[in-house]
Formats: sequence, C-alpha cells, structure tokens
Amino acid sequence: MSQLSFEFPDNSVKQFDDGITAEDIAKSISISLGKKAVAGKVDGKLVNNQEPLHKGGKIEIITGDSQDGLSVLRETAAQILKMAIANDFKNIQFGESEADEDGFFVDTDKPETQISVDQLSDLSKSMEKIIKQDLPIKVVELSQADALKLVDGDAYQAELIKENTIDGKVKFYEIGDFKSIAEGAVLASTGKVKIFKLLSVAGAYWQGKSSNPMLQRIYATAFNKQKELDADLAKRKEAHERDHRVIGNELDLFFVDPKVGAGLPYWMPNGATIRRTIERYIVDKEVAHGYQHVYTPVLANLDLYKQSGHWAHYREDMFPPMDMGDGEMLELRPMNCPSHIQIYNHHIRSYRELPLRIAELGMMHRYEKSGALSGLQRVREMTLNDGHTFVALDQIQEEFQRILKLMVEVYNDFDIKDYKFRLSYRDPENTEKYFDDDEMWNKAQKMLKGAMDELGLDYVEAEGEAAFYGPKLDVQTKTALGNEETLSTIQLDFMLPERFDLHYVGEDGKQHRPVMIHRGLVSTMERFVAYLTEIYKGAFPTWLAPHQVKIIPVSQDKHGDYANKINDQLRQLKIRSSVDTRAEKMGYLIRDAQTHKIPYTLVVGDEEVNGNSVSVRRYGEKNTESESLDGFVNEIQKDIASYSRNE
Repeated sequence: MSQLSFEFPDNSVKQFDDGITAEDIAKSISISLGKKAVAGKVDGKLVNNQEPLHKGGKIEIITGDSQDGLSVLRETAAQILKMAIANDFKNIQFGESEADEDGFFVDTDKPETQISVDQLSDLSKSMEKIIKQDLPIKVVELSQADALKLVDGDAYQAELIKENTIDGKVKFYEIGDFKSIAEGAVLASTGKVKIFKLLSVAGAYWQGKSSNPMLQRIYATAFNKQKELDADLAKRKEAHERDHRVIGNELDLFFVDPKVGAGLPYWMPNGATIRRTIERYIVDKEVAHGYQHVYTPVLANLDLYKQSGHWAHYREDMFPPMDMGDGEMLELRPMNCPSHIQIYNHHIRSYRELPLRIAELGMMHRYEKSGALSGLQRVREMTLNDGHTFVALDQIQEEFQRILKLMVEVYNDFDIKDYKFRLSYRDPENTEKYFDDDEMWNKAQKMLKGAMDELGLDYVEAEGEAAFYGPKLDVQTKTALGNEETLSTIQLDFMLPERFDLHYVGEDGKQHRPVMIHRGLVSTMERFVAYLTEIYKGAFPTWLAPHQVKIIPVSQDKHGDYANKINDQLRQLKIRSSVDTRAEKMGYLIRDAQTHKIPYTLVVGDEEVNGNSVSVRRYGEKNTESESLDGFVNEIQKDIASYSRNE
C-alpha cells in the first residue's frame, strides 16, 4: 500500500497508509486527541473526520472547541435544518447554505408563501426529532446525471450541482432518505448537535445578484454549550439595539427606498443635521490646519481614470461609463484623487507653495453588489472626507506627522480612544495587482515605516493590504460591538505624480517631481455617521445631537409665551431647540423626549416663569433640577463648545 506524507503544525512529518482518516491520525497522536477530533484540515481545506484521505499535505486536527470545530458543528446543523425543511414543506427548493463565524444560514424558495418567522418554532422541533434519532451522516457520490435527476424541478440545486461536479461526480451528505450537496465538513451523526437556535428570516438574492430571484434566508446558529449560546444571544440583542439601521429608523435619521435604488440613502432632517455638523467641524478643522477646500465634479472623462490606473485596477468597483454619443465617455468617479491632481496641475507650481494641501467633502460612486449593501456602512453613493497633499521628497516625514496630529485631534473631539495603527504593504507574492515599480514600493514602504519609527508609535505591519498605487497607514478602530474597521488612512503615492507628469519649480529653477499623500480623517460621512450612531447608541453628545433642547410648557396657555421666549433665545445662540406644543400629558411628553434621546428637556411652569428659571431633565437621568435660565444657557454653551467632553 502506498504511503502518504503529512506535515503537522509543529513542522514534523509523518507517513501514513493511503486511505487513512483524520480520526485515525488523531488517535495515532493520542487517545484524548482522537476523542476530541471532529474533522481534519488538509492544505487549508476541512475534511470529514472519517473520510479516507488519498493525498498528503499540511494537516491539522480540528477539535470541537476550536473556531473550525464550531464551523463543522454549524455545517452539521445546517444539514439537519435542510432535512427538517424538506420534511415539513413539500416541493421546497434549496438555494445556497453556509456556516461561518457568525452562525449559519439556509436559502429556500417555495411556489407559494415563503417560510415565515412564526414557523421557526415548529422547524426547531422537527430538527430536535432528527437530532434525537442520532442518524448517521454518510458521504455518497453520484454521477452528475443521477444528481440532476435527484433534484429534478429545483433549478437552484441543479445549478449548484453543475458547479460542484468534479470528474463527473458530485458529493452528497445522506441522512436517512435525505440527500443534500456536501459543503464543508460535518460531524458523524445528527446526535452530535445539541445546542442550536433558529434566529430570523430575511430575503436574499440568489447568489447575491439583484437581477436574480429573491429567496428566503433562514439565519441560525449553534454552539457546544448553552452558556455560549446565551452569551451570543445577548451579544446579538446588544447588536440589534446598537444597529445604526434600527436607530436610524427610530430617530428618523435616514432611509433607503428600493424604488429609487439600493445603496442610495436619503438623509432626513435629523440625520442631515448630524452630518452637517460633522462636515462643518471637519472643514473648519482642516482650514485651520492649512488645507484649501475645493469642489470638483462627480463626473469625469473615462480617460482620466485610465490615466490614473483606476480603470485597469478598480474597474469591477466602478459603474459602467456613459456614452455621450459624440465619442466622449463619462464616468462616475470612484475616487477623488484624479480630480485633485487636476487642481494641482491647473497652475505652474513653485517649491514655495509646498506642501500644497487640498481637501474636499467629495461625493463618489462605487458599484457595490446588492448583497453587500448595508444601511449607511456599505452604500453606492458616498461623500469622503478626502485630502491630498503635494510635497517635496524632504517634506514627507514632517507632513506625515502633521496629518497624524490632526487625526488625533479629531479623534479626541469625537471621544474616539480605542484605535491602533497598521502599516499596509503590498503582497510580495502577488505583485501583479499593484502598480509595477519595485523601486517605488520599496522606497515608499521604507519612508512610511521610518516616519512611524521616528514618531515612536506602536504599529503592526500587514502585507497585502496596500492600495494598488502605494503603501498606507490604516488607523484601525473598534466598533461598538468589538469589530475592527478602518477609520482613517494615510497613503504615500509616487505613482500618480509620475502618471500625470506633475512638477514644481524648485529653488534651483529646475522642474522636480512632487510626492502625493492621500489621507482621509474620518472615512465617508455615511460610514462615520453609522459608526458614531452605534458607538453612542443613538444618544449623540449635545454638540452632535439633531435636537439639543426640548422645551415643554406645563400649560400652553399660561406658559407658552415663556417657552417660546426661551426657544428664541437658544436659537439665537445657534442651539437646536424646539417647543413641544402637543396636547398630551406631561409624563408622556417627557418620556417621548427621553425616547428620542434629546440631551436636555426643559419643563416650565408657574415657578419657572416667576423665577426666570427652568426645570432641567438631562437624558438618561430620572430627576429634574431647577436652574436659572442664564445658568442653563451658560451650561449648554460650555457643553457644546467642549464637544460634550468632561474637561
């Protein structure tokens, strides 16, 4: 019998007979590992524990308490869910299914009404019956012809069968009389799944394309222990309460209308107020730091993006060009940098102008697949807080430090503290997707690293995360739920100045090539508002809150004039205030102001009118305090001026 060679994580190599299973390999290492093993991983691909292996390679033994082990558990639960659905709903059709770090899902389609959330409880009971029977899960191979015959009438499964056919064969998982296309690795029997939860249903396009039919997606999860499921459900509840889409609806911040187009948000007055406040802050901050703000068109000739390299390297994320009928092709811009290059190139530049800092709240358009769109976080139209600095070679380090200092100031004003720095380099093993200039890459990466070292800042290095035209510094922050995302970037670029033949006249009277630094302080307005909404849980600090003060007169007839006087005074001071004139009970009006997370609620009655005072109820507090009107005005002005920080 031929021998197979396997390399283990500790770099040791062992020989085994052809046809050995991952389970047998685990047992050969130790009895305890054999008991814990739920699957193998050969050359990065999960394999079933009892599947005969006919090819060697790098191998890992997967135990149930690992992340891969959890994926195996969830893939098994997904197969059980499919069987339960097939048993309970005749003529059901199956789309895709997947198990990942967040749980698992199964897509279905029915000729009549889709599966509803009310039916999940019954489906759970059906799954429990299958689990209780502890049915073995076998792997069987069918010819493509037999597989297509098995799923006759299910166009989705037929397409998946064609995609999963290898050497004329298709693998299926068999549980009793039920067969399902084999994806991932599964446990040996249904009884191995103990703890699971069907979570929700939602629509999902077949294979994520909006031009395809809409299927019904059932979301679920599974764990090894009940306490792990309980913790996950608590996290999901917190995620729902912090979800900017949920809060956006509750506070009337924005909406997306499918009649207009997916990924194209409408900003309602409340959301627009938050965005406008951020935009004004950013523009004022950048102007104070020497940036010149501009406006540039959202459309440009396609040739501009061919020259920049975006068309070659970024085409899949760009909208199709618009043929103007006279040979001109216009393109919705995916990036602002070529536009700012045109600003630079419009005049002959002198070394005395450098560093030349150009900034814009620039609207961009990117073609995102429908399945990837999410509220304000993933959209097709976005406004980037963008900036580009043109510098001489010997100005790079100093300008880099200035940009970082500006970033830290902005983070401080928004009370963002949990962030870290990541230097993103090109992948040395996959250089074809980057601008082809080894000297440029080596020089740029060395300069960024040198700048960070000079500043004495901690950072991590990440290969393969660079932009196609140069390395970058990414500022990684934690979202409200602990996920990591890029909030800010600084990118060093030697390529675009070369492509656009940029020059400045040096002190020696000769032409020199500038270096371009791209930077975004707070990402796009859309993503930043989504981030802040979830961080603050909708309770925006006073300076950002769309409604800063709600004034409630005890009696409109008796106290309305005083309430209106206060309102006028606050508005003159540019404080966002309004009077609640609804004929509702006082308790309801106060609760409503709290529900809408208004920082200050002022109640005014006889005592307040006579004493030129206000009764103040701060958001999140149960008690009210009586203050002089002048004292309150002074307090809220300080609150706003300090960006609602405790100083």
